[in-house]
Amino acid sequence: MRLIPVRLWAMAMLSGVLQLLPFPIAGPTPVWRTAFCWVALAPLLMALTGMDASGRPLRVVEGALLGYGSGFIWYLGNCYWIYETMHLYGGIAKPAAAGILTLFCLYLGLYHALFGALIAAFRRSALGMQGTLLLSPFAWVAVELARARITGFPWDLLGVAQVDNPLLTRLAPMTGAYGISFAIAAVNALWLTRITLKERRYTRTALTVAGVAVVLLCVGFLRRIDGPARVGTSTIATLVQENIEVGAANIGPQLTKGEMLKAFSDLSLYPSAFYCLGMPELASTKCVWKVPDRPWNRDGSRVRMPTDLIVWPEAPTPFEESDPEFRAAMSRLARAADAPIIVDNIAIDADPAAERRYDQYNSADFFTSNGDLVGRYDKMHLVPFGEYTPYKRLFFFAGSLLEDAGLFDPGKHRSVFSTGGHTYGTFICYESIFGDEIRQYADMGADVLVNISDDGWYGDSGAAWQHLNMVRMRAIENHRWVLRATNTGVTAAIDPYGRVAVAAPRHIRTSLRVGFNYEHDVTFYAAHGDLFAYLCAVVTTAGLGYSLLRSTA
Repeated sequence: MRLIPVRLWAMAMLSGVLQLLPFPIAGPTPVWRTAFCWVALAPLLMALTGMDASGRPLRVVEGALLGYGSGFIWYLGNCYWIYETMHLYGGIAKPAAAGILTLFCLYLGLYHALFGALIAAFRRSALGMQGTLLLSPFAWVAVELARARITGFPWDLLGVAQVDNPLLTRLAPMTGAYGISFAIAAVNALWLTRITLKERRYTRTALTVAGVAVVLLCVGFLRRIDGPARVGTSTIATLVQENIEVGAANIGPQLTKGEMLKAFSDLSLYPSAFYCLGMPELASTKCVWKVPDRPWNRDGSRVRMPTDLIVWPEAPTPFEESDPEFRAAMSRLARAADAPIIVDNIAIDADPAAERRYDQYNSADFFTSNGDLVGRYDKMHLVPFGEYTPYKRLFFFAGSLLEDAGLFDPGKHRSVFSTGGHTYGTFICYESIFGDEIRQYADMGADVLVNISDDGWYGDSGAAWQHLNMVRMRAIENHRWVLRATNTGVTAAIDPYGRVAVAAPRHIRTSLRVGFNYEHDVTFYAAHGDLFAYLCAVVTTAGLGYSLLRSTA
């Protein structure tokens, strides 16, 4: 095999590093850093469309190798928190945790390798340089779709990096995050596109005038576009943040089940007066105290704050749906608050056909305001190696992290909760990264989305913020408020434009009283899903077929 020039390797590795910068690394991403996405793919495209040492276009396998290297770097930097999860919270030795992270990056780096192979195939055909660059945004989106459909890990799609761009996110209700990824990839390709025109007497003058006109029209257009307004809210929810340590880190004093139920019920009835007006831990975010005018009754008891919904997060609690103590506590709380409750627990159903004679689910129960349990959603998209273990015997070295893994079964159908004329769509933790799954709730009539999650496994890494941004994208795609209750943070109310309206600081036991609205429209994306991404896959497949038929090298 011909040697790949070092400069091409350098450009591919540089691209891997640049792809990291627009995403959260150790906290929320400053807006200025998200601008790197507009140049992050350009070095990789430059390498893939370049020439080898003999002056010929790269072979498909060489393009795949360059893409693989870039993808390995990206996953290593973006998902570094897997090491911390495995070692600190899973109790796995450092070498084994590092090995698991390396294998993970080598595996998922194959998607960048696929992109590299596609670009190299296009470049070696009659499409040439310009045709290859034209097809590259389609290929990028097609590969992102493959990440979601084949291995089920569409973590941090490129479009999510622009979740704070109020102009570009207007694509999301039509195309999902994939449309934004396409726009970013197209701009990166545009930097390398060469346009040649025959020189005429007024060519340069005409191009200059046209360029100035385009800039002025764009500036005027952007100034006329009204940003999404902040509207008043008509409904109140109380989101509980339990702040229970997870896995091997949970070594402190332990609350009994009864103590937990009482403590979290008190948080539900008497929410904290401290909250943040926006994304926690950003310098621009203001956190305030808002004490009620009359916090105490005349008899010395605390005043209960009225609410329309109470949400408890996914957390390592011993709550089971069949437990009479748990059921009674939830019923009492619902009646005391005169509000419905969504609460995470373990549900067990008899199943004579199963090997262990029963099915066990990670579930969200729905109690009405009169204390009746009327609905349950069983998590359908489980976390590999956390809630189930594929080929468990092969991973005997994974230590305590997998002791309880493999105990859950996937839910069999998606369900919504309805009461008082309103419908709630609830999704649990990892499910939030799958846009095509979450959009089904809006299509089923959900007026508001509820996300319960346990982000304690991420520690203080950037993963919690990456996860939050993907949830924010789900709000934009479906034009729905998202009420997000998490174990350790980020607990927040997210408006239909993806903005964090109110949030709680992380790593404290607290509760958050938030305003929200019910929305009833159904976006194109909610109704039709990943149609745009599949169109990109069709165009990419057609381009690949043409390349194979019209290869020139």
